[in-house]
Amino acid sequence: MPSQPKRRARRTAPVVACLLLLVTALLGVPTTAAEPPSRMDTYVVDSAGALNGDQRDSVQAALDRLYDDRKLRLWISYVRDFDGLGPEAWAERTSAASGFGTRDLLLAVATGSRDYWLHGELPDGVSDSELDELLTREVEPALRDSDWAAAGIATADGLNSAMSAGGVSFRTLLILAIVVAVGVGALLLYTRKRRGDRQRAELDAARRVDPGDSAALAALPLEALHARSREVLVELDNAVRTSGEELELALGEFGATAAMPFTTALNDAKAAAARAFAIRQRLDDDLPETADEQRRLLIELIGAVGRADRELDGRVAEFDAMRDLLIDAPSRLDALTRDLVDLTGRVPASEAELTELTATHPASALAPIRDNTAMARERITFAEQNIDAGREAMALPVGKQGGAVGAIRAAEAAIGQARTLLDAVDNAATDIARARDGLPAVLDELRKDITGATELAAFGGPELAAATVSARQALDEASAKADTDPLDAFHDAVAADGDLDRALAAATDRKLAAEDLRRRLDQTLTDADVRVRAAGEFVTTRRGGIDATARTRLSEAQRNLDAAQRLAAADPGEALRHAQAAAELAGRALQEAQASVRSWEASRPPSGGAQAGAVLGGILLEGLLRGAAGGMRHGSGGGYRPGSFGGSSGSRRVSRGGRF
Repeated sequence: MPSQPKRRARRTAPVVACLLLLVTALLGVPTTAAEPPSRMDTYVVDSAGALNGDQRDSVQAALDRLYDDRKLRLWISYVRDFDGLGPEAWAERTSAASGFGTRDLLLAVATGSRDYWLHGELPDGVSDSELDELLTREVEPALRDSDWAAAGIATADGLNSAMSAGGVSFRTLLILAIVVAVGVGALLLYTRKRRGDRQRAELDAARRVDPGDSAALAALPLEALHARSREVLVELDNAVRTSGEELELALGEFGATAAMPFTTALNDAKAAAARAFAIRQRLDDDLPETADEQRRLLIELIGAVGRADRELDGRVAEFDAMRDLLIDAPSRLDALTRDLVDLTGRVPASEAELTELTATHPASALAPIRDNTAMARERITFAEQNIDAGREAMALPVGKQGGAVGAIRAAEAAIGQARTLLDAVDNAATDIARARDGLPAVLDELRKDITGATELAAFGGPELAAATVSARQALDEASAKADTDPLDAFHDAVAADGDLDRALAAATDRKLAAEDLRRRLDQTLTDADVRVRAAGEFVTTRRGGIDATARTRLSEAQRNLDAAQRLAAADPGEALRHAQAAAELAGRALQEAQASVRSWEASRPPSGGAQAGAVLGGILLEGLLRGAAGGMRHGSGGGYRPGSFGGSSGSRRVSRGGRF
C-alpha cells in the first residue's frame, strides 16, 4: 500500500494545481496550447513536455525492441489534452493523418486532461483479455502515477511479451508454472487440469479452423465445437451491435442510398446471427440430440456465423473509405476539376485522330471506337454537373453533407470512363499497326498447328477434326482481310489457334496415353508369360501330387494369357486387363501347387526313393485298379504302372492318395 505522505501528496496535488492555474490566469501567462490531430513524423511525439532526454531515449529503445522482435510499429504521442475531441476521435484522426496501416498502433496520452487511447488493429498472438490485463495492470497504474515514460515502455514491452507467448495469457502460464513447481499430488486436481488443458488446446485448434471448412470442423471434438460456437456467437453479436451503431451515424451523415451496401450487409449478418442463436437454443433446450445431430448443427452454426462475419469484414475498407471521402471532399473535388480540364483539352485532338482513322480504315475496324469522342463529351458534362453538386453539398451544415459522397463517386466514374474512351481512340492506330505487324507470325503458327493436327488425326477424334476445319477457315479469312481489317484478322487467327492448341494438347495426351498403355501391355504380357510358364512347368513335373485347385488357377491363367495375346493389337486396354489377370492367376496357381505337393509328401511313407519321385512326377501312375485281376496292392510290386495315352477312365489315373 502507498505510504501516508504519498497519499497526502496525492490529495493535495489537485489543490496545488488549481492554485497554479489561478495564478497563471491572474498574471496573464498563457497555458500549454491544445494539440489538434496531425501527422506523426517520429515514433515519440512529446508536445506536452512529459519526458526528459533520458526518458525519451528509454521509451524509444522499447519501441525499437518491439519492432526488431515483432515488426510491430508502436507510436506514442504525449499531449496536454485532446483539443476538445474525445480520446478515440483524436487517436483515429491522428492515425488517419499519419497513414497508419495494419501493423501500426498509436498510444495517445493527454497528461493534462489525464486520459489516453490505444488505437489500431490488435496484433496476431495477442488476445483481448491479454490486452486488457496489460492496460489495467501495467499501463494505467503508471499513468496514474504520472510516470509517462513507464507507461510507454510497459505498453511496448507488454505487447512484445504477449506476442512472444503465442496468445497464451500470462496468468495461464503463471498458473501452469506454479502447478508444475509444486507438483500437484491430488489425482482429482491433476485430472481436472489435464481435461482443462485438453479443452483449451482443442478450442485453440477450433479457433484456427476456417468456419467454412466443414470437413475440418467435423474432425474436431464435440466439446470444442460447442465452446467455439458460443465464442463466435458472442463475437458476431458484438460485431452486429457495433456495426449497427456505426451505421446509424453513417445514415444520418451520408443518407440511405450511400449506406445501402452496409445496410444490406448488416441485415444479412443479423439474419445469420438469428439463425445461429436459434440453433444454439435448440442445442441448449431439454430435448437431447444425438452426437451426430449436435455435430451437424454446430458445423451449420459456425459456418453461418463465419459467412456473416466475413461479409461484415468485407465492407470495412469501403465503409472507412466512404467516411474518409467526406473528410477529404474539398481536395477531391479540386482534383476532379483539374482532371476535367485536362480531358476537355484532349477531346479535339482525339476527334481529329478519329477522323483520320475513318479515312484510312474500313468502318468495321473502327466500330468499337466510332462513338468514343461523342460519348466522352457526354461523360465530361455529367462529371461537371456532379462536381458542382458536390460543392453545393459541402456548403450545407455538418451532418447534411452526405450527398457529396455520391456526387464525388459519380464524377470519378464519369471522368474514368471519359479517359478510357479517349485513350481507346488515341491507341487505335497503334493497336492496328501492332496487329498488322504481328499477323504474319500468327498465321505461320496457325499453319504449323494445322500440319500437326493432321499428324495426330488418329488420336484427336471429333474435337480435333472440328478444330482443324475451323482453323483452316480462320486461316483463309484472316489472310483475305489482313490488309483491310488487321485487328479482326489477328483476333480470328489467335482465337482459332487457341482452340486448335487445346485440341492438339488433348490428342497429344491421348497419343502419349496409348504409347504408355502399349508399353505397360508389353511389360505385363512378358510378366504373365513368365509366371504362367513357371506355374505350368511346376505342375507338369509334380502332377502326381497336385490337386484340382492349382490346375484350375493355371488353366484360367493360360486362358487369360491367350486372350491378351489375341487382343493386343485390336484392343490393348482389354488385352492389358487379361494379361494382368493371367499374371495374378498364375501366381496363385503356383502357390496352390506348392501347397498341394507339400500335402502329398506329408501323406507318403517315409521310404521315398526314385519310385516315389516318379509317382510325384506322374511318370508312374499309382493305380491299384480296384476290382482288377491279380489283386494288386501297394508295395507288392504291381501297384504302379507307367502312364499311357487315353482318358482318365481307361488309364485309371488318380491325382492323390492317403493312408488307410
